[in-house]
Amino acid sequence: MDSYFCSVMQEHELLIREYLRNPIFKLISSEADALGVDAYLIGGFVRDMLLGRPCKDIDIMAVGSGIELAQKVSEKLGKKGEVAVFANFGTAMIKYGEYDLEFVGARKESYRENSRKPSVESGTLEDDLNRRDFTINALAIKLNKAEFGKPVDRFGGLRDLEQGILRTPLNPDITYSDDPLRMMRAIRFASQLQFQIETRSLESISRNAERIRIISKERIADELNKIVLSPTPSIGFKLLFSTGLLEIIFPEMTALHGVENVEGKGHKDNFYHTLQVLDNLSKNTDNLWLRWAAIMHDIAKPPTKRFEPGHGWTFHGHEDLGAKMTPGIFKRLSLPLNEKMKYVQKLVRLHLRPIVLAKEQITDSAIRRLIFDAGEDIEDLLMLCEADITSKNEEKVVRYLSNYKKVRKRIKEVEEKDHLRNFQPPVSGQDIMEAFGITPCEEIGTIKTAIKDAILDGMIQNNREEALVFMYKKGAELGFSAIKQLS
Repeated sequence: MDSYFCSVMQEHELLIREYLRNPIFKLISSEADALGVDAYLIGGFVRDMLLGRPCKDIDIMAVGSGIELAQKVSEKLGKKGEVAVFANFGTAMIKYGEYDLEFVGARKESYRENSRKPSVESGTLEDDLNRRDFTINALAIKLNKAEFGKPVDRFGGLRDLEQGILRTPLNPDITYSDDPLRMMRAIRFASQLQFQIETRSLESISRNAERIRIISKERIADELNKIVLSPTPSIGFKLLFSTGLLEIIFPEMTALHGVENVEGKGHKDNFYHTLQVLDNLSKNTDNLWLRWAAIMHDIAKPPTKRFEPGHGWTFHGHEDLGAKMTPGIFKRLSLPLNEKMKYVQKLVRLHLRPIVLAKEQITDSAIRRLIFDAGEDIEDLLMLCEADITSKNEEKVVRYLSNYKKVRKRIKEVEEKDHLRNFQPPVSGQDIMEAFGITPCEEIGTIKTAIKDAILDGMIQNNREEALVFMYKKGAELGFSAIKQLS
């Protein structure tokens, strides 16, 4: 090993000793020696520890029974560390303070072609390291007293960690074909850690991309969300695109790619524009669903794209169609169909509204309707709109941002005056029935809508007194006679 990597190894050993001061590791060491088994810290905890990243999930691998080791450790911890055993999986869990300790025995795995679930049998340390997805996850630290804190690096994982490289321990075609989810994990780590996927490994992902079809949508969604939440999500999406995985799991997004020219007029590449919006937004928020709104905001541009001679390319109605497409895409990707989806759908539908207001003279009525439609999500909507400014013309960017400042100011003024955030009608359907002595009917909805529109258009103030006066007037227009005066 050259002098540079000798010095790097010494730095790692200092860091390892610092982490291993936690008394839980001495306890595991003692119990492993008493049982006569070799025990190792392994996997993601070791990787993140060496990278200086926080990690509270600690994997302990025993060359023997991991469950038995966990039970012995739990006995010594008493109530501070009760053990949960999962015999079917050969694992045991202990909650210790802020850490989750998982104990497992060294394993050897073999795979069937149509499943990522392996046949498992007891194995050696080498067997267990061979089955790991990447060299940086195949690092181990010995916990037995005789070699306490000694790093184990069979595949050059420390070097790859230093150089920022993702490489498989074995032939990548075997690694990815055995468990195709590892292709998503490779791209997720590249996006999270901003590492480079080694060339042979990247080429193998492209060759094996079709194998992703045997993976459950839930597992794919989990990895996809981690890519979305990474510091620069575009890294992951560009890799998903270039390897062919994105076309399989999210074809609507790949449809955004490309530029068409007619009569010398082209449109921007909406795939790369979407990634820029996502990256812009990611600098200011870790809200997963707001980031998904960035991904979805132009998703309907391909089906709405039209060329108008003498004018150029248009995408009329893409915001409304995009909102309609959102539930189907979320369902297929196994993303939630609850309020989180509705939140994304709302932002997609509204994302052009502030842009229009920023370009025109802003009326109170237009501002009121935006506040009413966006509700508590108005700030998130504006963040999305500001992220949507991807022009390379600095003068344009400054001007657009200045316009949004004006919109924000007007929203604040109107909101303070009219109290429209999370608008609740001052008059209820029950009020209307009591006032006119009627039973439930379509006209009640007509009156309620008229009251709402009157408030939003500034015809009346947002209070019960003026709303009741308007209610009686509208009821009379519909042929109802008042039988009770409400207050």
